[in-house]
Amino acid sequence: MRRVVDILPAGTWEPARESDLFRADYEGRHRRRKVLELQSGARVLLDLPQARLLVAGDGLLLDDGGVARVAALDESLLEVTAPDGHGLLRLAWHLGNRHLPAMIEPTRILIRDDHVIADMVRGLGGTIAPLRAPFDPETGAYAGHGGGHDAHGHDPHAHGHHDHDHHDHGHGPHPHS
Repeated sequence: MRRVVDILPAGTWEPARESDLFRADYEGRHRRRKVLELQSGARVLLDLPQARLLVAGDGLLLDDGGVARVAALDESLLEVTAPDGHGLLRLAWHLGNRHLPAMIEPTRILIRDDHVIADMVRGLGGTIAPLRAPFDPETGAYAGHGGGHDAHGHDPHAHGHHDHDHHDHGHGPHPHS
């Protein structure tokens, strides 16, 4: 079986080298070790030292010299907006406080569809609009390219150690305006 020998970050490799395509949603692109099925039907082994998020546009360098481009599939997302910049910053803080993967854009935040979080956003004065789009969230300050929440010792899907009803990381009181 062919193997992935390196991850080429998006924008650092020539598209002319593309020999195949790997398409997956967010969960399918957050991997450490897995046999990946490419668009051609070929199967390749991804075996990384630690889990990372494969970002749309990354290249999977194969042991035969080919490159399979990573593409993000559309998935059910929520577009979070607010009446003004301050409101959007407040919403970003609350979403980040829950360690949710999020795509941060100048006038909106995209998160995965979650009715509980949608209710929280509405309760904080934000607006929710469902949509289908590719999802490439931020990877984290300590992760570098393609790292992720687990780069500092956390499983991104198991948050049993967190109290999500009140979770302020010890930074003191925060205004609720």
